[in-house]
Amino acid sequence: MRRRDVLTLIGSTAFTWPLAARAQQTARIRRVFWVSTESQPDPFVDGFREGLRERGYVEGKDVLLELRYSPGNPDALRPVLAELARGKVDLVVSSGPATRAMRAVTEVPVLFAISGDPVQLGLVESLARPGSNFTGITFLSLDLAAKRVDLLKDIFPKLRKLAVLSNTDHPGEPAEWHATQQAAQKLSINLIYVPFVGAGELDKALATVSSARADAMLVFPEGATMVHRVRVAQFAIDQKLPSMFGWSEYCDAGGLLSYGANQRATYLRLATYADRIFRGESPANPPVEQPTKFELVVNVRTAKALDIEIPTSILLGASRTIE
Repeated sequence: MRRRDVLTLIGSTAFTWPLAARAQQTARIRRVFWVSTESQPDPFVDGFREGLRERGYVEGKDVLLELRYSPGNPDALRPVLAELARGKVDLVVSSGPATRAMRAVTEVPVLFAISGDPVQLGLVESLARPGSNFTGITFLSLDLAAKRVDLLKDIFPKLRKLAVLSNTDHPGEPAEWHATQQAAQKLSINLIYVPFVGAGELDKALATVSSARADAMLVFPEGATMVHRVRVAQFAIDQKLPSMFGWSEYCDAGGLLSYGANQRATYLRLATYADRIFRGESPANPPVEQPTKFELVVNVRTAKALDIEIPTSILLGASRTIE
């Protein structure tokens, strides 16, 4: 099924300039570090590259994009911090959980796209006025947390016990958990809270979910489960558990359902921030954005494996289905 909606982000026209004018102002090459704890290649770097091209930048001519990876281990990015201190770098783009390690960077502008609360993490003073060398986009939305519970109830009317897998080492997690509790209470759903701290405790947390005998599993979207999304999605299939996630990449890995922002579109959007910074604007000024367009993705192949019949209304309303 083809995507029904073009996914855009709030203020998508706010940073636009004529491409010809931009090209005239990009005389020198900008050195950009892309820092990631994802596996190589990072699934989102192409979105950022596309955004740069749309703004008239040619990689290798106007922009030199240097990729720095530390799969699943933000602490191992410390050598990158030392490299930033030594070399001339114009910009850092921090992909997902790598942002936590970048907090020590003070001299170089840093763009981020994170699932948590950048204020609580100490990156910015507020979403409206960052006031620091960090700015970007946050996926955190308490309305989405409630909507995911509502969708699960629509699809599984007999849902009574819902296991919630949550990495507590995640800025904004208490607020997301509270919003989930409120939504579940209205629908008479009993929640089984399964907290864990970082990827090292993920196996133990999954074992707890297994013993809980829940009717379904909800996974808060964040870095640790994102990096290990194949393992988490396969666990749900093996346990015969319907699963709900926050981003479509979890569904691509085998998860049943996801509802949230399109991450690739978000990283494409970050290129508008890069453009402003290349032109001399301080990163303290552009506000941190939150997506306003969301996608529902259904993995029909996983539904068949679990012998689950997804309601036609849900399939017709889905942005994308995976056959």
